[in-house]
Amino acid sequence: MVSVPSSPTSHPAPRPAELEAVLERITYANEDTGYTVARVATAKTGSELLTVVGALLGAQVGESLRLAGRWRSHPKYGRQFEVESYTTVLPATVQGIRRYLGSGMIKGIGPVMADRMVEHFGTDILRIIEEEPERLVEVPGLGPKRTKRIGEAWEEQKAIKEVMVFLQGVGVSTSLAVRIYKQYGDTSVDTVRREPYRLASDVWGIGFKTADTIAQAVGIPHDSPERIKAGLQYTLSEAADDGHCFLPEPNLVTAAEKILGVERELIVPALEELARDEGVVREPIPGAGEDAATIPAVYLVPFHRAERSLARGLLELLNAPVDRLKAFADVDWDKALPWLKRRTGQALAPEQEEAVRLALTAKVAVLTGGPGCGKSFTVRSVVELAAAKKAKIVLVAPTGRAAKRLAELTGHEAATVHRLLQLQPGGDPKFDQDNPLDADLVVVDESSMVDLILANKLVKAIPRGAHLLLVGDVDQLPSVGAGEVLADLLGAEVIPRVRLTKIFRQAQESGIVVNAHRVNAGDHPHTRGYGDFFLFPCEEQEEAAELTVDVVANRIPRRFGLDPRRDVQVLAPMHRGTAGAGTLNTLLQEALTPHDDARPERRYGGRVFRVGDKVTQLRNNYDKGEAGVFNGTVGVVTKIGLEEQSLTVLTDEDESIDYAFDELDELAHAYAITIHRSQGSEYPAVVVPLTTGAWMMLRRNLLYTGITRAKKLVVLVGSRRALAAAVRTAGAGRRHTALAHRLAQR
Repeated sequence: MVSVPSSPTSHPAPRPAELEAVLERITYANEDTGYTVARVATAKTGSELLTVVGALLGAQVGESLRLAGRWRSHPKYGRQFEVESYTTVLPATVQGIRRYLGSGMIKGIGPVMADRMVEHFGTDILRIIEEEPERLVEVPGLGPKRTKRIGEAWEEQKAIKEVMVFLQGVGVSTSLAVRIYKQYGDTSVDTVRREPYRLASDVWGIGFKTADTIAQAVGIPHDSPERIKAGLQYTLSEAADDGHCFLPEPNLVTAAEKILGVERELIVPALEELARDEGVVREPIPGAGEDAATIPAVYLVPFHRAERSLARGLLELLNAPVDRLKAFADVDWDKALPWLKRRTGQALAPEQEEAVRLALTAKVAVLTGGPGCGKSFTVRSVVELAAAKKAKIVLVAPTGRAAKRLAELTGHEAATVHRLLQLQPGGDPKFDQDNPLDADLVVVDESSMVDLILANKLVKAIPRGAHLLLVGDVDQLPSVGAGEVLADLLGAEVIPRVRLTKIFRQAQESGIVVNAHRVNAGDHPHTRGYGDFFLFPCEEQEEAAELTVDVVANRIPRRFGLDPRRDVQVLAPMHRGTAGAGTLNTLLQEALTPHDDARPERRYGGRVFRVGDKVTQLRNNYDKGEAGVFNGTVGVVTKIGLEEQSLTVLTDEDESIDYAFDELDELAHAYAITIHRSQGSEYPAVVVPLTTGAWMMLRRNLLYTGITRAKKLVVLVGSRRALAAAVRTAGAGRRHTALAHRLAQR
């Protein structure tokens, strides 16, 4: 054997240094990269804290860590330890144990109880919990029930830690490891080894890419048919996240080819097998225009079923042989309309009259139009006339804020679609075609944001013979979920509709209304001369972010007397970036809800939650609250209980929802949200940061939607160039849907 001498200039890499420390405080954490800046205490340094930096996402305050890495000298921040990897270890000192137990790691133990336990048992307390948990009753204030709960929580933590050791070895973060354990329990490791692609469908937050990384780590072949089929479903799922109900087969195969990195020859047979196994549905769909070729569409099963079911349900409503508002079939409108004017104190414009008649005589109708054109007054008029005939009226909207606004407008109770249908755990509604709503008239406001799946559930629950009025602005962004229901209904000749176009004189005095219409027409907004519409110009992204925070926290409250948390909403074109919603949330939290030693807080991943924080729900969870809590629901953190390991949010619908600490991945801060997530909501004041960093997202309908979310005030902050780009750039084009086609097949 011949040895090769090393180069005289090369040196073996130095072995990583080790540092044992208690995590005292996390000062910064980036959710996307995992990069963390933290302060730790060691046995040598005592109360003097050291700075550690690196991949520490998942570590909790109070934990004792064994860190591997290297010492570095930062030119600005001085000596710090750069972490390459870490493991958690049980603390050995009284101070460390007290900090660990009091951090909220173990359910049932808070800071006060941790002090009592350590005072009674000293450093032996961790052995007592592990080996003799029944002795915990010796601690003043600990009874048998609570002692049992602490013992069970300790065992669960141990089991989760064991699973985490394996999962971290295959690249899974701590937060996902907890979710996997909650889903599969003791079979977690076996499931991950044998069926890693199951995780993408079974565990929220794990998509194909994470499952694919795990699959490669456990030895699943790159060209495995299971991998390719999972990749095809993932590609369709990504398309659904972009709003598409299906993908044309050539588009699907091309996209899957890029994602999977395998040859087309392997993808086509996998797709055929997936269709045979009913993992997807293939169906030819006519293209747009008379001469357009047929599109070979590929659907995920739920979207195919929902689209067919919604089309069938709408046609059945439209053509029902019975009429639950038959009193309006032969009403004397020459008497009804003057009565309505006396009732409301205002006459209807001709377009509005047409819309009112249509809603009360056609069993399905659409009312659309921009701001200031009288949609709200038209809806109020429809409700007034229906109520005069003792009709059973159901008013719904997609969000809690929109439902409140609809109730205030009409004087009748209104609900979100989810609450109206009373969705059960798992997502099945209490009301459906077998148990319909008791309604003669159903009015759906802000219907541009109702997606295909939700629209289908709602239409199923409407009794045949009832009237359905869909109200919305079709020029706004389409729904966050898949589909383009309002646009498809307007594109189907069979559905009656009225479009309001006249801007009323009072509305013409509003900069919000005038500029919304200007932007929608592709014209630059007037940023001077109005008391409710302003532009604060600045070109640099960092400057725009800082100015946005100043406008929200200081300038608007000082000038207009509005509460910066309750009344002002920042709407960003995108989440990422220097002036994106993610960064702005961090800055606004520090400005509006800063750290306070006297108040508890809880860190989860890159986020830290504090009492008073404005937050939003990130997924539909049918198991929470009276009727579930849904993606986009906004609320305020009212309580953080370290002992109970839970956080409480009071939602916009005035419901208190409790979240266990391991469920905090369902929440994000909502001081700033994307314009997409604001759909269906309305705020007293809206601040929109516009920078060239969001160039790919700058679209006319995006800016139009942001402006129309404001009731009293719009402030644009940022680049004139970015504003011009948003105004001149038309929307991203239609989504792949076939609802209009299915409605034509009557």
